[in-house]
Formats: sequence, C-alpha cells, structure tokens
Amino acid sequence: MKQIDIFPRTLHFRQPAGTSRGVYLTRRIYLLRLSDSDVPSVCGWGECAPLPDLSCDARPDYDKVLREACRRAEREGLTPALCDDLRTLPSVLFGLETAFAQWERGGDKALFDTPFARGEVGIPINGLVWMGSFDEMMQRLTAKLDAGFRCVKLKIGAIDFSDELSLIRAVRRRFSAEQVELRLDANGAFPPDRAAQYLEHLAPYHIHSIEQPIRQHQWQHMAQLCRQSPIPIALDEELIGVSSRQQKAELLDEIRPHYIVLKPSLHGAMSGCDEWISLARERNIGCWITSALESNVGLNAIAHYTARTFGPHITFPQGLGTGSLFTDNVPMPIYVKEDRLWYSKIS
Repeated sequence: MKQIDIFPRTLHFRQPAGTSRGVYLTRRIYLLRLSDSDVPSVCGWGECAPLPDLSCDARPDYDKVLREACRRAEREGLTPALCDDLRTLPSVLFGLETAFAQWERGGDKALFDTPFARGEVGIPINGLVWMGSFDEMMQRLTAKLDAGFRCVKLKIGAIDFSDELSLIRAVRRRFSAEQVELRLDANGAFPPDRAAQYLEHLAPYHIHSIEQPIRQHQWQHMAQLCRQSPIPIALDEELIGVSSRQQKAELLDEIRPHYIVLKPSLHGAMSGCDEWISLARERNIGCWITSALESNVGLNAIAHYTARTFGPHITFPQGLGTGSLFTDNVPMPIYVKEDRLWYSKIS
C-alpha cells in the first residue's frame, strides 16, 4: 500500500534574491516522500514549491489541496486522469511526478537513464546575476565571469535603466558577444509605452534574448513587441496558468515569441512542459528549461528531465545554476563545475 508523507520546510537564501516583483529572503517548500509497504526499502522524493504572487497554484488553501492530491495519488497512483485534474496545480503535479519517477527507478535519484545520469556529460548552464545596486550587480557579474561562465543572465528592472545600460556596456567592453552570451530577464518590469524604446537602447550590446519585457496578459502588445523588437523575446510569466493544449497553442499563435522559458513547477510539471515543447517546435519557437528556486530535490529532477528532453548533446545553456542559493539546501549528487551542471553517479 502506497503512502505519501508531506514535510513542509523553509529554506533561507544566502543573499537576498531580488526581482522586479520584490525580494525573497526565505523559500517555503513541501517535500514529498512516496513509500510502499510492499517494498519498504524503496522511496521516491518530490518537491512542491509554489512561488508566492507568481505561481497559479500559490493559494491560501495550498496545504489542504496538496494533502487531498496526495491521498488520491495513494489510492489511484499517478493516473492520466489525476494528472489531467492537476493541470491547474503544476507545483503539486511536479512533486508527485518526481516522487513516482524516483520510486519507479527503485529509489535512484537519477530519474531517467541518460549520459548525464551516468555522469558522462554535464549540462551547460547560464550564470545568474540577481538584481541589486550597480556595484552589487557588477561584483556578482564579475564573479560569474571569473568562475568560467560564458552565458550570463541578468535580472533587470529594479534599478535605474541607465545604470543597467552602463552595466551591460561595461560587460561588452570586456567581453565580446562571441566570448560571453548575455541574456536579460525583466520579469515584466518595462512600462508598456516605453518597452520598445528600451529594447532599442539594449540592441547595440548584442543581447541573446530578453525574458518577459512587459507584464503578462497583454497579448496584443507583447505580440507587437515580438514582431518589432531588435532583440529576441522569450516568454516566461506569460505561460503561467495556461494549462490546456488549446490555450497554449492560441498563446503561441497570437504572440509568436522567439523563445519560451519553461519551469516545471510553474508551467505544467514535466508532462505540461512536454506539451509546451511539442507546440513550440511545431512553430519553430526555441525553448530552454530553468528552475524556479526549488531546493536541490526539485533542481535534481529538473536537470534529469532536461537531459531526457534535449538528449546527450545539449549545447544551449539551461537555467539550472541555482543549487547554491540556500544556506540549508537538501544534499543531492549534483554540482556545478565551471559552466556545467553535473550529476555524480553513486553506486
């Protein structure tokens, strides 16, 4: 008989994690442990980690909803019907998917058999630079570059735009676009009436892409930006809460972004992200996968999902460099070496 135990936990950031929506100091998560009395030596772990004010399932009754989903999964297993009913609860579904995937692998933390899981290849990742003052961001950026990262993602939108331009200009004086790829994430911070102008100012600095320049739910305006922008635009927050295949297709057809950025905890869990990727590929829209400030339990699952999804020869940097964010993270056999995430196969 299957049993799913729930362990709430609060993680603490090493340094304040600033976005245009505010600053995170702590992170509330729920760890799931799946066991079966018929196989007492095996368990599977999952993580449910909704983000306040962002996740579509970050709701006041989350604890109750999570317990109910776990009780149903104990009775039925992770059936297609249950997965479909949990489409609007992506963090819950992701935690259950992960726990069942590990249990089915006999408790192996490597959720899928890939060269990454065998420790043969690492996944290229971008270095993440959080928002802060000009001096703080420059210091963090320099540390990432010195550590060997050749793709860096800057969170922007919290300080004066001219200061952010100065920061980007300083990077380009030191490193060409061939040496360092720059990605930007505005988290919807640009004013809609000035977003096009901001993008024009950024264009001379050879920016790879910019995520979510304006806030979500402005499809017409975002579609116009995607048509006219000199910088490729990636959607992130825009995808949150879009759960059915038809809705996803309508969004992609209306906005026509250059990229989508997928977070399983936010965008439909692994099964929902599979759907996004399929629809994007049909439309020649690029994509990459990133974490959403999960602990190492969630990050490990996302890394193995990424390796399974994109195959053994991933060259496009993914957003998986978040394992060192917390002072009290959960130990897992993943680690960063230079600009790659590796899995340490344990016999």
